[in-house]
Formats: sequence, C-alpha cells, structure tokens
Amino acid sequence: MPIYWAFLTYMLLKPGVENFEYPFMFEGIDKVLHLSIFAFLGFSFVAAFPKIKFGYFIQIMISYALLTEILQDEMGLGRSLEGLDLVADIIGVLIGYFIFKKLQRTII
Repeated sequence: MPIYWAFLTYMLLKPGVENFEYPFMFEGIDKVLHLSIFAFLGFSFVAAFPKIKFGYFIQIMISYALLTEILQDEMGLGRSLEGLDLVADIIGVLIGYFIFKKLQRTII
C-alpha cells in the first residue's frame, strides 16, 4: 500500500504534457485516469483498513486528492489545479470504497 501511495503521488506531481498523437488519447482522458487510479486507491485503502469508519475514510481521501491538486498548481511543473480532477478523484475513491464493500458482503 505505501508503494502505491508513493507511485501515485509521483505520477500526480510529475511534469505532464497531454500528447494526442496516440489513438487512445482523447480530450478528458486525464479525468478517466484520475477516476481509475483513485478508485484503485480507495479500494486498496479500505481493503488495508476494513474497519475504518466511512467519515474518516472520505476525509483522508479528499485531503489527499486536494493536497495533490494544490501541489500540482504550486510546483510550477506544467500541471495545474483543476476542480474536475478533484471531482473525478472523489468519485473514484467512492467507487473503490463501494466495490470493496459490495465484494465484502458477497464473500461473507
């Protein structure tokens, strides 16, 4: 889990340039990527701490998402704070959380 956090932080803060020369690239792909990686983060986090209360979980995840967005803007490496990225991050962690809870109920 700590390795994924470190990798995710690196990927979110490294200089980025949108390159549309590849066929799978499209306008808004970064929102899909934010949603996907935060869904995995939410799933992994609740899997590591299955007894965490939802309120604590969402506070931690929103704080992390907000912090990375602020750092993207402040570091001046070609990334910027985008509200829609934050929305995608939050939706992603909620998806990860609810998928884990659904799987947990079907297994038990």
